[in-house]
Amino acid sequence: MVHLKKAVSVAITLAIGLGGCTSPNAEEGWPEPRPLGRDVPAFRPPPSPDDYGELPLQTAESEGDLTLREAVALALLRSPDLATFGWEVRAREASVLQAGLPPNPGLSASVENLATSRKEEATTGGIQTTIQLGQLIELGGKRSSRIEVASRERDVAGWEYEIRRIDLLSRVSQLFIEVLSAQRRIALMEEAVRLAEQSAAAVSERVKAGKVSPVEETKANVALSTARIGLERSKRELEASRKALSGTWGSRTPRFKSALGELDSVPAIPAIERLTGLLDQNPTLALWAAEMSMRKAAVELARSHAIPDLTVAAGYRRYTVSGEDDVDAMVVGFSIPLPVFSRNQGGVREALYRVARSQEERRLAEVRLAVELGESYKALSSAYSEATALRDTVLPGAQSAFDAVSEGYRLGRFGLLDVLDSQRTLFEVRSQHLRAATEYHKAVVDVERLVGDRLESAK
Repeated sequence: MVHLKKAVSVAITLAIGLGGCTSPNAEEGWPEPRPLGRDVPAFRPPPSPDDYGELPLQTAESEGDLTLREAVALALLRSPDLATFGWEVRAREASVLQAGLPPNPGLSASVENLATSRKEEATTGGIQTTIQLGQLIELGGKRSSRIEVASRERDVAGWEYEIRRIDLLSRVSQLFIEVLSAQRRIALMEEAVRLAEQSAAAVSERVKAGKVSPVEETKANVALSTARIGLERSKRELEASRKALSGTWGSRTPRFKSALGELDSVPAIPAIERLTGLLDQNPTLALWAAEMSMRKAAVELARSHAIPDLTVAAGYRRYTVSGEDDVDAMVVGFSIPLPVFSRNQGGVREALYRVARSQEERRLAEVRLAVELGESYKALSSAYSEATALRDTVLPGAQSAFDAVSEGYRLGRFGLLDVLDSQRTLFEVRSQHLRAATEYHKAVVDVERLVGDRLESAK
């Protein structure tokens, strides 16, 4: 029995000492957020899977006026889309933990020479009972390489989360702008209906007084009906925009009353050269940098597989011979594969090819981002020029012409067609200005998504 205890003790010592018990890197995989929306909290799953369940919501949806910051906070905390990427980061963190664990020891037991006769026991040594504890020893730095690959995969998942965070923030901003624009269109159409009602009433009085033909009253009523149809269409568009916005934080029915924001403000835009210099902040480039590191770590892991692993074993053996005392002995052994044919040549070459591919993919990402920035900046510049021209020149002139014609019609100097024409021109210009301002703010969101920061920081 003493020999058994010694053998087991030696086997356990070999298993622990040679197998290793180093704890893997437990660092979390969340990268440093880009400046865009960094101050707004976003959903991150709990580090322990035991805490999974109904997580408390840190932001409640407003039932009154909703600001852009509140909408972004709701989406970043509640969006199921962003949550899926967050859980993937936690899964990759768990894979780092698993990669750092050594192989489990193996226990084997065997009984030999069971059917031998007493005469043969002298030759065979009698019944032999063997108990062994074996441990696979990874050589060539396999475990450290495996941890490195898993860590880089965790980093890739973290940058995928950051990309989705900025994409979600940009989408919420775009939808919020659409809600603001739809609210403004309703206000414009309500004013158009009001003016059309006033014109129709004035024409009706002039028809009753016999000053104008009844045909003009028909024309005024047609204009009024057209304005009312436009108002109803604008209301339906607003409701659709509200639902699309609330859907970003997983709500099927919007609870907020109205969006609170300003579309008329159209600040000057920075130079394209300044924005191009900020493209390095785009998380897509950081993603490909992490991808490159992961592929290079995979090369080292593939090379480590060219070195065979060693298996050591230690145990206890008992010889049992009839009519004699049992004999105890210790057993120690090892085994190692001979790398005669395979030294993982194909695996190493495959890993090197994937490194080359990721280099080209990074270059392609850089080119695509530069092209996309150029297109977005072009749209931003065009919308800025149109919005400022309409605001500073066209809109004041159209308003002045409408006021003059309306006063002249009241005094009998102009006909109804002149009033309707000036009214239509005024509201077309107002609609154009609203559309240009909306396109400007949406283009700003596109550019900010690409550079990962607010435009104010680029000026």
